[in-house]
Amino acid sequence: MVNENELEKLALTWFQDIGWSYVHGPDIAPDGTMSEREDYRQVLLPSQAMEALHRLNPQVPSPVLEEVLHLLSKPEHSSLIQNNRAFHELLLDGVPVVYEKNGEKRGDRVRLIDFEWPDHNRFLIVNQFTVQGTKKLRRPDLVAFINGFPIAVIELKNLADEQIDIWNAYNQLQTYKEEIEDLFVFNEALVISDGINARVGSLTASIEWFMPWRTIRNEGDQPLLEFELEKVVRGFFALDLLLDYLRHFILFEPAGDTLVKKIAGYHQFHAVREAVRTTVIAAALPANEFEEKEKRADYADKVVPGSKRGGIIWHTQGAGKSISMACFAGKLMQQPEMQNPTLMVVTDRNDLDGQLYQTFVNAKSLLKETPVQAENRDQLRKLLADRPSGGIIFTTIQKFMPKRGETRYPLLTDRKNIVVIADEAHRSQYGFRAALEKETGAFKYGYAKHMRDALPFATFVGFTGTPIESDDKDTRAVFGDYVSIYDIQDAVMDGATVPIYYESRLAKLDINRLEIEKLNNAVEEVFEDEEDIALREQAKSQWATLEKLVGAEPRVKEIAEDLIMHFEARNNIIDGKGMLVCMSREICVHMYDAIIALKPEWHSEDPNQGAIKIIMTGSASDKEFLQPHIYNTQTKKLLERRFKDPEDPLKLVIVRDMWLTGFDVPCLHTMYVDKPMRAHNLMQAIARVNRVFHEKQGGLVVDYIGIAAELRQALKIHTENRGKGRPTLDTAEAFSKLKELMDIARGMFHGFDYSSYRQNAVQLLLPAANYILGLEDGQKRYFDVVLAITKAFSLCSTLDEAKNLNEEIAFFQTVKVVIAKASTSDKKLSEEQKNQILKQIIDNAVIAEGVVDVFKLAGLEQPDLRILSDEFLDEVRQLPHQNLAVELLQKLLNDQIKSRTRTNVVQERKFSERLLAALTKYRNRSIESAQVIEELIAMSKDFREAANRGEKLGLSESELAFYDALADNESAVRELGDEVLKQIALELTEKLRKSTTVDWQKRESVRARLRNLVRITLRRYKYPPDKQEEAIQLVLKQAERMTDEWSKAGED
Repeated sequence: MVNENELEKLALTWFQDIGWSYVHGPDIAPDGTMSEREDYRQVLLPSQAMEALHRLNPQVPSPVLEEVLHLLSKPEHSSLIQNNRAFHELLLDGVPVVYEKNGEKRGDRVRLIDFEWPDHNRFLIVNQFTVQGTKKLRRPDLVAFINGFPIAVIELKNLADEQIDIWNAYNQLQTYKEEIEDLFVFNEALVISDGINARVGSLTASIEWFMPWRTIRNEGDQPLLEFELEKVVRGFFALDLLLDYLRHFILFEPAGDTLVKKIAGYHQFHAVREAVRTTVIAAALPANEFEEKEKRADYADKVVPGSKRGGIIWHTQGAGKSISMACFAGKLMQQPEMQNPTLMVVTDRNDLDGQLYQTFVNAKSLLKETPVQAENRDQLRKLLADRPSGGIIFTTIQKFMPKRGETRYPLLTDRKNIVVIADEAHRSQYGFRAALEKETGAFKYGYAKHMRDALPFATFVGFTGTPIESDDKDTRAVFGDYVSIYDIQDAVMDGATVPIYYESRLAKLDINRLEIEKLNNAVEEVFEDEEDIALREQAKSQWATLEKLVGAEPRVKEIAEDLIMHFEARNNIIDGKGMLVCMSREICVHMYDAIIALKPEWHSEDPNQGAIKIIMTGSASDKEFLQPHIYNTQTKKLLERRFKDPEDPLKLVIVRDMWLTGFDVPCLHTMYVDKPMRAHNLMQAIARVNRVFHEKQGGLVVDYIGIAAELRQALKIHTENRGKGRPTLDTAEAFSKLKELMDIARGMFHGFDYSSYRQNAVQLLLPAANYILGLEDGQKRYFDVVLAITKAFSLCSTLDEAKNLNEEIAFFQTVKVVIAKASTSDKKLSEEQKNQILKQIIDNAVIAEGVVDVFKLAGLEQPDLRILSDEFLDEVRQLPHQNLAVELLQKLLNDQIKSRTRTNVVQERKFSERLLAALTKYRNRSIESAQVIEELIAMSKDFREAANRGEKLGLSESELAFYDALADNESAVRELGDEVLKQIALELTEKLRKSTTVDWQKRESVRARLRNLVRITLRRYKYPPDKQEEAIQLVLKQAERMTDEWSKAGED
């Protein structure tokens, strides 16, 4: 199996295959053979950076370029992310300078990188790049430089070590960010990998936002390779693709008092590249002959030059559509073929217009434009008619309505480089068909007709989170076919979203249930812009009838009671937020009143306080009982911030229409639906709960109105459009999986009676843990099944059938905690997973939190790990649960070996091998638990004696380590004796401490000199020649282990 060093070599080979140069980190270190750094704190490669500045900016005087480099190497902000954004903007736009030439002052921008021509840049991959940290030397595995700037850091972990995975690499990067912050000022991407698995993330990305990179050249190029890391190297770091990525696919967004750096996923990157290409083709401006530079992906094959149909990008809800749209706009604006186009971003709701607009405003350094919003129909006409080129205009589609008295929408511009970017392109917005309006006798057209009248030569591009219905010919007539598809299965598999589960609570309701179900099958949500006037009026009538039944006071109280019970049970398993969707503002208020009547502590009139709020539109003319819940824009923004904050006590919101589209709250895990919805409106709404958040296994949609048929229709549409995966999964499926897992766990306890766990949980924990540890591979199998049970239970815990399993599950989890506390094998669980398990245990009151101290549970005092006393070891010997005693001793000895021998190679090897041999015999059933306990106790006593030898010999920890390296040869002990060996150890310690430098172990020339120094010393003392070479290697290995300790002591 590939270890970390071999993986590093493979990665270096892949980098060189795609055109990167390679250099060994120690060679360019301050004291290296090809030194490029002044000291170990310097993270830039100044000679390479200066050479690139001269090459890319020959017109700028050298002193000015030297000043630019000095400026870049001295970040001015106190915050890492602020410095990172400042560098990124300089990377994109160049460094502004003023200099004198031919007696005139000139303003200019110094380019740091050539985005157009990869060959004009120097790409360098460096391994073992040592940087002096705040605490010690740090050595990232791989650092990628462009023109001397460290733009990416890659951290690798050993695939062969079961206790280590890529998330250890993530944690390592977080340590680096704290201790060698300067290295990350220039960072554009972080990569973690164990070879098989690989993830890419931004500087600020939390662990769940490190995502796979599955492609190489385009969306369809997803080869099955042995190592995911190879795809990252060949796909993400390909020279031309990387430059495109740096230029167009990185954004910074404010998040409270800080900044978040967002980088595109592979699906966004390739979709945008493809959409830009197809838009240029579809626009086919006369002055430019279209030249196809590379093969188009499958979805774009049908785009016809000059057709004005740029295509549709269908990326499932939650997959980052807003960021894709911003990246698309930024890249399209810079295409020379488009001749400085005007982009018009169209949404179908004011709140969506504002949300998407804010995303674009935050991306203005990428867009090179400040977008503008059309406030009304007149301003929209003026913005389009008066603009000769350029610009990004935001509008709602409703503003494309002819004024009273106009028979058709007027021509605003006949320019051919206008691109309409539509958010959520669907038939109701983009119909061409005419409907006869009875009141006026005139025909009413869909908005697409009006837009085409206003902008006859515009090119249309659609972005949608839901598929276009198969019979929706209007939308395809406007936009064309799919350019890119990233469906539910893709998103869930990548971890971009979590699956959505469906739970019907209709059976819990008695009042008006049958009438509501019957009418709900016929009614459709009312659209004010419905093209068929007669249908709209019929829908309004049906809606009003249904609303009365749904809003009946007894039913509202019934739902309030059920919702409170359900939401509290859900939050016992996974802490988060909930949203209730009601039919009308009036029902929202009645529901609020019914809930706080049962939970008065949730209520507060202060917008800054309270656990429940209503979010809705309103005005001063609304009824009095609605007024307390109508907020101004500023207060709504406050409530939005509160709801998005996982720590804020605002847990539940009630809405009618607001916050159902384009609204991201990752900690939102449950949506209660009491309003008829269909098609894309339904799919957009329920997708609010599919955002990734910590250990959230899935979102939950709770049905009080009867949306199952609409969900089945959504699945049909999804499948017809080549979509993979299902929009929702039934909680019954999760419960079925839970039952299977429970049977496996129960089967592991076959032969052990734990049936009294409800009454005697504490008394059963140790014997239960002991029993599991006595099974073949019992610990690993049990840990795996309990973790799977915890995940499955979090998805269906509110079902009555699942509630019956609460206490048994908590017992299984507590047994797992006991084993984990007694052993060293729980490292693969994240802190979030551990906390989730403990939360479930505590909430189910099976056992108090304090009892998970395994020593206390076993009746033992917490031992001093420095000295395992005879009394403590005797107590362990007397424990009735022998398998658990073995795990306790193994854990304690492992901890001691790690802490007490970390700088002593010989002692670490000796005791580790001895511990492994004893445990191997035990695991193979060659010896009984009582025998291995005696072996481990004897070993513990020997270890205690070994730890005290330095004091007896009069040697420091370092000197004792070298003494052990020399005394590892029995003939040397026999011939020279302790005193001579002590003298050699003292001399070698002093000489090596003075002779070693940073990274000496990675430089063969220095190693050769030190080998010679050790050899001469040993010969002088007549060290036995038969084992001299082995002793030299062992001494050098020991010196390697001591180097960091010596450099740290030097710092202090």
